[in-house]
Amino acid sequence: MSVLDNFEQWKDFLGDRLQQAKSEGMDQNVISDMAHQLGDYLANQVEPKNAQEKVLADLWSVASKEEQKAIADLMIKLVQE
Repeated sequence: MSVLDNFEQWKDFLGDRLQQAKSEGMDQNVISDMAHQLGDYLANQVEPKNAQEKVLADLWSVASKEEQKAIADLMIKLVQE
């Protein structure tokens, strides 16, 4: 089973990677840029596996670059908890 199959597992995975990046001293702007790149990759290359991912992919597809960065930043905020 892939972490993409279950949204809660996906959030946990992202949260773990975020904590790892922060513990290694990665700057918040770099983390934000990487989140945007990841979102772009997922939206363009990976078929959504659940309803939450479908909503995110649909939002990403209609968003401007600035809005996509906001979505990526919101995903970071979501998994920080």
